Amino acid sequence: MFPNLALAYLFLYICTALVVVGVILLFAMKMSHNGKRRKIEFYKLKQRDYFTYLQTALTEDSPLKLPPGKLAPLERRVIQSKLIEWIDQFKGEYRNKLIVLCREAGFVEHDLKELSRIRYGRQIDAAYRLGGMRCPEAVPGLMELLKDEKPGPMAIMIGRSIARCTIRQGELKDMLALLLTKGKSIHHLAADILLETSLEPSRILIELLEDRNPDFVKVGLVAMWGQAVPEVMPALDRLVGAEHQDVRAEAVKLYLSASPALQDETILKLMQDSDPEVRAEVVQALGSKHAAGSIPLLRKALRDEDWGVRYNSAESLGKLGEPGFEALCQAAVEGTGAEREIAMQQIESTMQHSGTDHKAVDQMIAHNKKRLLYDRYFGPVRGNRTTSKKRTGVAAVGGDYTA
Repeated sequence: MFPNLALAYLFLYICTALVVVGVILLFAMKMSHNGKRRKIEFYKLKQRDYFTYLQTALTEDSPLKLPPGKLAPLERRVIQSKLIEWIDQFKGEYRNKLIVLCREAGFVEHDLKELSRIRYGRQIDAAYRLGGMRCPEAVPGLMELLKDEKPGPMAIMIGRSIARCTIRQGELKDMLALLLTKGKSIHHLAADILLETSLEPSRILIELLEDRNPDFVKVGLVAMWGQAVPEVMPALDRLVGAEHQDVRAEAVKLYLSASPALQDETILKLMQDSDPEVRAEVVQALGSKHAAGSIPLLRKALRDEDWGVRYNSAESLGKLGEPGFEALCQAAVEGTGAEREIAMQQIESTMQHSGTDHKAVDQMIAHNKKRLLYDRYFGPVRGNRTTSKKRTGVAAVGGDYTA
């Protein structure tokens, strides 16, 4: 009994000692962190005049001067962080002058050495700073670091640094190939990283869109959103009929958003696509472009087997004014099953929304016209349907679907 009790006391003493040591270590780390933060604030205040000088000298023709005096390691890091912050903000000549200053101050040389260190933390810090300073000679080392990196935020950061540093299009594609192995749904992040490069965007996008690798094509399609690059439109037209379903769907979205006019034959072809996502995008675009001539197509799409196609079609009809609203009323009266259900939902949503927003005279007039159509088909009292036999014809398909 006594040996067991002594062993229990010994265990408690050891646990208590470990807890005390842990608390002391945490306290020491906290003190060290606070001390470092105080030094950083001190160096920022100390170098305030130098930062003011840099902001003024950027607009002059003379080269930027190096920081004055002998600097402590942390003080150098404070100045380097400010320069990287400005490099991200500025472009053109101002950015180039700051990049040259980073080289002359020895920041690039120091971080290239840090990149080859064994310690992982120092490598990651150096990779971030080298990307911020747009250092082309760092690309091979960054590539090696990316190869060994596990999927996660650090892989994204290294890829972004490579995109910022590289001046060769082949290196950019090599980086994308490595980055796309780090996650299944990474195409949007990869496209965002792609736009960080200083290379000509049109050449990169064309090469990606014409590549046989569907992952490259997806990245190129995502990168095209918000980019006005007329040179890539022929490649986009070809991708509308691509074999891969997800590539085709993304290409159709871009095509519909970029084309000011949609031809009958193109719309009819896309409406027969086997991918419901493609059909849903088409009917949504018809409503956004206010293509009144598409009402028969949208009415037919209300009977589509896919719920998303039916929903988008009903919404598009609701955007096409009185002809579209009357087509919804006809579908609600004459249709059955899913067609009638989605039409009634859209009718109720349209009446509820338009009935509470009468800020302008034209909106009030439009609401009153829809109210008259509603009463004609369903009667003035809901639930007591007095359907009129009179039907107003809807527009036929034909001509350009022009916004």
